[in-house]
Amino acid sequence: MSFLIRIGVAAVGVWVATRLVGGLHFDGTIWELLGIALVFGIINALFKPIAIILSLPFIVLTLGLFILIINWGLFALAVWLAGPERLDFDLTADGAGAIFLGALVISAVSLAAGLVIPDDRRKIRRY
Repeated sequence: MSFLIRIGVAAVGVWVATRLVGGLHFDGTIWELLGIALVFGIINALFKPIAIILSLPFIVLTLGLFILIINWGLFALAVWLAGPERLDFDLTADGAGAIFLGALVISAVSLAAGLVIPDDRRKIRRY
């Protein structure tokens, strides 16, 4: 998927998470939602590979479940940055549980979109 499609999918994921998870609140515009998705995408692009490499023993030990903790931490950072005190994108959370459930919903939406939307990087070239 291209970067813009990923941002759109993340925006839809954040919107769905704010509708399903009671502790996540968003009362902004579509542009603010896209801004939140952009912040989340940049955080994932910069920090997720580093976090996965540094926590590889824990990921192996927990059979991959530690990735949920990584996703929680990255989404917590995105909520903190997009909050009213920093970038003022009107995204707030009531607690760590709401952020964890929100990260799960966003991951599920991203997974579903990845199954539906073809990815050009995964094509096998046949000559």
